[in-house]
Amino acid sequence: MAVLNEEQSMLRDAAKSWTQEKSPVTAFRKMRDSGVDVGYDAAAWNEMAEMGWAGVIIPEEYGGSDFGYLSIGLILEELGRTLTASPLLVSAVGAASALVLGGSDAQKSEWLPKIAEGTAVGALAVDEGAHHNPAKVETTFSGGKITGKKSFVLEGFKADVLIVSAKGPDGVGFYLVRGDDAGVSRTRLALADSRGAANIEFKGAAAEPLTGGAAVVEQVLDRVRAALCAEMLGAAVQAFEVTLDYLKVRVQFGQVIGSFQALQHRAAKMFTDLELARSAVEAALQAIDAGTPDVPELVSLAKAKMGDTFHLVSNEMVQMHGGIGMTDAHDAGFYLKRARAAEAAFGNQAFHRDRYAKIQGY
Repeated sequence: MAVLNEEQSMLRDAAKSWTQEKSPVTAFRKMRDSGVDVGYDAAAWNEMAEMGWAGVIIPEEYGGSDFGYLSIGLILEELGRTLTASPLLVSAVGAASALVLGGSDAQKSEWLPKIAEGTAVGALAVDEGAHHNPAKVETTFSGGKITGKKSFVLEGFKADVLIVSAKGPDGVGFYLVRGDDAGVSRTRLALADSRGAANIEFKGAAAEPLTGGAAVVEQVLDRVRAALCAEMLGAAVQAFEVTLDYLKVRVQFGQVIGSFQALQHRAAKMFTDLELARSAVEAALQAIDAGTPDVPELVSLAKAKMGDTFHLVSNEMVQMHGGIGMTDAHDAGFYLKRARAAEAAFGNQAFHRDRYAKIQGY
């Protein structure tokens, strides 16, 4: 487990207490049942922003705290535990990273303070098909306008600023499009995990280029992937702990089911996989903070391992709870659905195993 400094410990503790008191899984259930179109509770998001969470990776000169990616990962891990839905991942990590790494002074000055305050939500519009494939880009930028379609844009339905990958005169890069531009047409999507997303069509929308080209696109995506892994880790750990507690109290055939060796073996498998996944996730986040050259392979290793682990643990949560685990009244189904959606987001296990192998020269 990573050694935390004082600020990181305080951030983690604040996130833990807030999620338990203000945003337990019952709050997620209430949000889902309300049918809110953005897929998160706006009041809860405002509270997160007031605590400074939306500015964790943003430089101090733009209203952030510049605490780094391990720090935002600690917050997302706690949010993952209670399945708290928010734009923190794609806005405060994705859009913010794109602006920090590739934005002009004017773009940074206009948007980073708003993202840090939570008054503006940013989104990344990268994929154009059913699966994550950032290299497949048909959207084009020409004459200051963007034309094309993007699919499964997380938080894209109401985002105030869109960071869009497109082919320009110098190849693929990111472009900034204002959400209220007349050339932006959005279709809301209902995802399995009840989070917000949209398909977006750009019909000659006004766009401003970011610098850095395809290299910055990959750097930003790796930051989002690593942060998503942290959220997945929190959800998987919570699913495991709830299941373990159930094994200790559920009586069947006259004895506690946790006394059955077969279930003990399955619990031990989950525990060891979670420990390995934590090491991989924290290594990726620390590498980003340190700026080491091995970030891409560490991120793909973490996303592949975390995807497998969350898949397993969410399955076992349903299985080991038996009949009640199959019902909507129990929380197990929420964790399973979140696992499936998070696995697919920004590259599934197959995508990242292939990417890792290519980086290693296979």
